[in-house]
Amino acid sequence: MTASAARLVVVRPDDWHVHLRDGPMLGAVAAATARAFARAIVMPNLRPPVTTTAAATAYRERILAALPSGTAFEPLMTLYLTDQTTGAEIAAARASGIVQAIKYYPAGATTHSDAGVTALANVYPALAAMEKHGVVLSLHGEVTDPDVDIFDREQTFIERHLAHIVRDFPELRVVLEHVTTADGVAFVRDAPANVAATITPQHLKYSRNALFAGGLRPHYYCLPVLKRETHRRALVAAAISGSAKFFLGTDSAPHAKHVKESYLCGAGCYTAPFALELYAEVFEDAGALDRLEGFASFHGAAFYGLPRNRDTLTLERSAWTVPLQYPVNGDAVVPLRAGETMRWRILEA
Repeated sequence: MTASAARLVVVRPDDWHVHLRDGPMLGAVAAATARAFARAIVMPNLRPPVTTTAAATAYRERILAALPSGTAFEPLMTLYLTDQTTGAEIAAARASGIVQAIKYYPAGATTHSDAGVTALANVYPALAAMEKHGVVLSLHGEVTDPDVDIFDREQTFIERHLAHIVRDFPELRVVLEHVTTADGVAFVRDAPANVAATITPQHLKYSRNALFAGGLRPHYYCLPVLKRETHRRALVAAAISGSAKFFLGTDSAPHAKHVKESYLCGAGCYTAPFALELYAEVFEDAGALDRLEGFASFHGAAFYGLPRNRDTLTLERSAWTVPLQYPVNGDAVVPLRAGETMRWRILEA
C-alpha cells in the first residue's frame, strides 16, 4: 500500500459477501461490484434459491453475461443450505471449483430465506460433509424465534447455535457474516483460527439512530438491523485491529425503490457503487487508513485459501455526491447515502 494526503493505492480488494440478484436487477448492479472488486462471494438467496452446483453454474454464467465486455471479475459462488442438502451435493460443489461456500439462512431470517434451515440438527450431516471437503460455512447469524427481541437475535444465535457448530466441527471454516454486535466480535476474536467474520460498511458507519434521523429512513434498514452505538464502536475496533479474522463483506443488497419505500420495506442497503469509499471514510475517521488494505484485500483471501490479487486501485480524496438513485429497467434503486457527499472516490484508470 502507498499513501499520500490525497491518494491511497491498495491491492485490488474482494467483496466476501454481496447480493447481485438476478434478471434486470443483476444487469443493473453487477458492474458496480466489478468496478472495485476483483472477486466476490455471491449470495444464493434467489427465487428459487441456488441449492445445487448446477444452479450455481448457471447463475455464474448469468453474472458474467451481465458484465460489460472485457470486465475482469470472478464470481465466487455459494449454495443455499436447506434441511435437505446432501453430502453428495457438498462434494459436487467442492469438485466444481466454482463454489466456495454454503450459506446458512435460518428460515425467515431475511430476504428470500423462507427455504432456509428450520433446525440446526437437520443440517449436521451437511456440516460434516463441509468439514470433510473443506467448504466454508457462511452464516446469517440470527435466530428467528418470536420471543427473542430483534436486537438480540445475533447474541442468541451465538449462544444457541454457533458455539455448538464450532465445538462439534473443529475443522470447519466458519464465517459469521455481517457481524453486528460486540458479542459477535468477541466470539470470533476468541474462537479458533477457522472462525472469521465479515463486516459491512453500514454497520461500521451507522448505529440504529440513523434509521430514525429526521423520520423513518427505509434505505438504512437492513438485516441484521443496525445496532447500538456501543456495538458500532466494537465493530470499528475489530475492523481496524489488523486481525486476519475480520474482513470486508459489503452485504450490498439492492431492492427496487418501490419495495424499499413501501409498507413492507425490503431489508437491505445498496452500497456497491461506493462501498470501498465508505470503508475508507470509516478507517480514516479511526486514524487507521494504513490498515484498510489488510481488511479489504488480504484477510478474506487468506481465509478462503485464495491468492491475493495482483493489480491495484487508487482512492483519491475528492468530494462528490452520491446519486439520488440508479436506474433499473424502468424503475430505480436508491442507495445508502443518496444525495450526500463522499470524501473519497476510486480514481478510474
